[in-house]
Amino acid sequence: MTFDYDLFVIGGGSGGVRAARVAAATGAKVALAEEYRMGGTCVIRGCVPKKLMVFASGYSEMFADARAYGWDVTEGAFNWPKFRTHLHAELDRLEGIYRKLLASSDVAIFDARATLRDPHTVTLSTGQQVTAKHILVATGGRPVLPDMPGADLGITSNDIFLLDAMPKSILIIGGGYIASEFAGILNGLGVAVTQFYRGAQILRGFDDEARGLVAEGMREKGVDLHLGTNIIEMRAATQADLDGQTEGTPMEGGKPVSVPGASAGHGIWVKATNGTSRVYDQVMFATGRAPNTDGMGLDEAGVAVGRRGEIVVDDYSQTKVPSVFAIGDVTNRVQLTPVAIREGMAFVETVFKGNPTKVDHDLIPSAVFTQPELGTIGLTEEQARDIEPIEIYCSSFKPMNHAFAGRSDRVLMKLVVSKATRKVLGCHIVADHAGEMIQLAGIAVKMGATKEDFDRTVAVHPTMAEELVTMKEPVRTA
Repeated sequence: MTFDYDLFVIGGGSGGVRAARVAAATGAKVALAEEYRMGGTCVIRGCVPKKLMVFASGYSEMFADARAYGWDVTEGAFNWPKFRTHLHAELDRLEGIYRKLLASSDVAIFDARATLRDPHTVTLSTGQQVTAKHILVATGGRPVLPDMPGADLGITSNDIFLLDAMPKSILIIGGGYIASEFAGILNGLGVAVTQFYRGAQILRGFDDEARGLVAEGMREKGVDLHLGTNIIEMRAATQADLDGQTEGTPMEGGKPVSVPGASAGHGIWVKATNGTSRVYDQVMFATGRAPNTDGMGLDEAGVAVGRRGEIVVDDYSQTKVPSVFAIGDVTNRVQLTPVAIREGMAFVETVFKGNPTKVDHDLIPSAVFTQPELGTIGLTEEQARDIEPIEIYCSSFKPMNHAFAGRSDRVLMKLVVSKATRKVLGCHIVADHAGEMIQLAGIAVKMGATKEDFDRTVAVHPTMAEELVTMKEPVRTA
């Protein structure tokens, strides 16, 4: 059978674009369809704009630090429209780069939604049908709103970058990395931030000691974090809501405290499980993401979908339909951009280079751009102690730059070590630039470095990271 293309990629995110380019470099005839903007979640509405907002939000503390270091500076107001204009110009530039990379690789681009008609055919929203020997689904994921009345009044992380104006107050629902990152970002930009999380501590799945320090740091910086708390009800605010807050609302001078900026007809009234009710300018839900598989024609093509909507694949990213593969967040394996790129590269090695390649999903370093920042790789203390006897090497201290500026911020350097093999099973850092540090520490952990390998490394002084190679005695064993 003759096909229009050797490979048709559905989705123009980082994973799909990389797979398309590398496959085309082998001489394959490749096409790619993207229904929105090239770059996907990471470039357009995720990692990149979020990190730029992290940078912007950090300047609020830098003014105070500069004065402590002897600089005569005057703190000004944050100009959201100016920043947003520059932000979107940068995203346009990056999208242009993605398009140029595809074009220079001779990948045909379809600016349309693509769905599967059968194992070798895709239907475009333009009405055109295209056939391919192989189809790669790389449609990513999306944030979802909870199933409750009034939820449509809220926003998600996708909407933050499009706001006409910064809210004066916001309630963020959720305790994962997206909720916690945006709590720090918006707090740093001058928004009064309240965060509700129904669990006992934010950042579930991360090291307990590390996430506890992150939560403590967030509170010290001004985030009003409520654990074990969820919302019961939400609706558009009325003047009565503003005039008379319910019992349990914080009081000041005998009168209920209103949230800055909220006004009747514009704010959102929220009732919480802790007995309070408040009005906020905005409510942001960061309570989960779903794979983009709805209406994709997967069932018609015979592609299996899991209970969370994810495409089910094997170790080689192949579905049960031999011609259809899937990578990235749509498979709900490890939802990280670099992982999607690795999966795309492995797919090309397997299918177009005749070199069956599995993606190594073990010991993946990652960073959470909360304030304070968290970098991590490997097992948490809790995970490791359930597997084997371990030693914990840990140091928490006030770093030089913060101490001099009179700030109370503390950092954490932590190693989880196997008693039997002496291998470093996990490394967890809470500090400024923790993401940069964990990238380098991750190389050693991935190579199987032992605690003695760390000890043999001469410290770089004075740095925060030198603690990773100077901790001689364990603080506890388990």
